[in-house]
Amino acid sequence: MNLYLQTLGYTANIVAPIFFILFLGYLLRRSRLIDDAFVATGSKLVFVVTLPALVFMSIARMDFHAVFNPHQLGYVMVGILISFALIWWLAARWIKAPEDLGVFVQGAFRSNYGIIGLAVSFNLFGDAGLAQASLLLALVIPLFNVLSILCLSIPMQRSESMKLSRTLLEILKNPLILAVLFALPVSWFGIQLPQVVAKTGTYFANLTLPLALLTIGASLNLKSLHDTSAQAFWATALKLVILPVVLTFGAWLYGFSGEELAILMVLFGCPTAAASFVMARAMGGNAQLAANIVLTTTLGSVLTLSAGIYLLRLIGMI
Repeated sequence: MNLYLQTLGYTANIVAPIFFILFLGYLLRRSRLIDDAFVATGSKLVFVVTLPALVFMSIARMDFHAVFNPHQLGYVMVGILISFALIWWLAARWIKAPEDLGVFVQGAFRSNYGIIGLAVSFNLFGDAGLAQASLLLALVIPLFNVLSILCLSIPMQRSESMKLSRTLLEILKNPLILAVLFALPVSWFGIQLPQVVAKTGTYFANLTLPLALLTIGASLNLKSLHDTSAQAFWATALKLVILPVVLTFGAWLYGFSGEELAILMVLFGCPTAAASFVMARAMGGNAQLAANIVLTTTLGSVLTLSAGIYLLRLIGMI
């Protein structure tokens, strides 16, 4: 019994602070202490400044040769691509409305790893977990964006949205990608950052997770739960239960364990990225369905991420 209670306490210490801040953002928005303008400005500040600073500092200060794991990166890429293809293939046999199909596919595979994933990885393993998660983030950002554009464009037969050269240019201009590109040489050659740069970067990095979680929480609209549909339910089930279980079990069979396995579980088990709603609305998809999937996966991940961490801890993987 003591083991179960200790494991439960460990899990709560990892997950609870993240979701407390998220729900605090929801409460602050409903009490009008923060407004839509704050959410918009805060989200932009996180995306353009503080999250790139966090990613840069976590990679720049790590031992690249000790953390870099091509097998883990390869497994993530193959796992996401296979999942994406299977979800699309199955969904196309059930969902006939083109504006729903791409939104369903995107909602079922695209993780909010840049915020929730980094926060959980840091709470689990400290700076080492954050550095490893940042490297995975550098892979999944362009992958998620390209795949999202494909699944939203092709069902709508919008060829003008599929100009990959323009898409790739936007990805290369992404502040998070730029942060990774600038940080990798620093980590590779073991360059010591000037103290002023390191302290300034740390101040900005420390802003990231609280501010990002507050803005995500403030963006939640629980009233839309009344409009949730079977499509939102199955996208949520795929995102939070089916894919994490299958891909984490596959990672264990492949030979991953400990910190590597836990971080993979977090990556595959994170809720759907809020950016999926923005992209769906901009490209003519079912924005209501996208919003419902973001909401239900965010709320559901409180339980599923907790359960995943609890089980890995219980069997001695972390």
